Amino acid sequence: MSEAEVITRIEGSVGRIILNRPRALHALNLAMCEAMTAALLAWGDDPAVTSVLVDHAGERGFCAGGDIRMIAESGATDASEARAFFLAEYRLNHLMFEYAKPITALVDGIVMGGGVGISEPAQIRIATERTTYAMPETGIGLFPDVGGGWFLPRLPGETGTWLALTGARLKAADTVALGIHTHFVASGALEALKADLLSRGPDAVAEHAADAGAAPLSPHRTAIDRLFAFDTVEAIVAALEADGSDWAQTQLATLRTKSPQSLKVTLRQLRAGRAMQTFAEVMAMEYRLGGRVVRTHDFQEGVRAVIVDKDNTPLWSPATLEGVTDDALDALFAPLPVDEDWTPLG
Repeated sequence: MSEAEVITRIEGSVGRIILNRPRALHALNLAMCEAMTAALLAWGDDPAVTSVLVDHAGERGFCAGGDIRMIAESGATDASEARAFFLAEYRLNHLMFEYAKPITALVDGIVMGGGVGISEPAQIRIATERTTYAMPETGIGLFPDVGGGWFLPRLPGETGTWLALTGARLKAADTVALGIHTHFVASGALEALKADLLSRGPDAVAEHAADAGAAPLSPHRTAIDRLFAFDTVEAIVAALEADGSDWAQTQLATLRTKSPQSLKVTLRQLRAGRAMQTFAEVMAMEYRLGGRVVRTHDFQEGVRAVIVDKDNTPLWSPATLEGVTDDALDALFAPLPVDEDWTPLG
């Protein structure tokens, strides 16, 4: 396999994007985003390419997210490198969302954060029994970006709100049931599926799809829709406290480990994103947030606790939901000057 972190090539009539950074669980960096963008732009104008296939080398997972260490190091200074990464990554997400040719993503293994951003825009999203999906950003002082403000509020009921706030991890039975992924294919059948995709295109997928099984989340869907429907995190917490069930208490305990600032940012992001009419609007909102949130205490502390020191004991500031003021949130969501705002590829 090539040493390139992303391999792009044409096989038959299919443009292939192969993530190739296995030791980092294919975590995205600026160069990888730029390579994928260049390939997609070239194939968009190439009549010989009729569809795109996105997958990964090795068996360790699809994509664990973005290069969080780089983002944190940049956020500790002026965040210019982080903003450059977000600009390129979100432009790639938007390009895939608007792409004129069908994209198939083979989401085999871990898919979190940035990995969600390069698979959710695909028309066909295939999970396997090895798939683990999560948007765990509230646990490191961040928020579910890469289009989370578009995709999560459009999941059934309040499941997107629950996923975003708790960072819950789902397996394929649940992701397929919720529509996060469109098909389930056993990992042992992936090579045969790829061969058919390369010879016959996306129409081949249906022949390989199987039943993902019963969705473990199903018994809790009514509770999720009831308890996570509020527009403030304080109201969600109060509802969980009042509910008293073991499941509700487990969710409450999880929320209490997350950054209060991130919880409030995330809920506002999702409620705003639900009302937005275009994916580009959401990307612009998330770009404004990203460049600011990475410079906050909670993101720096969350990365320290979870990724650098791995002590998993972040000291959030403010330490309570009540300490996160509307003025602080307004500042994070405020518009940027026109010449600094996010724009799609022109």
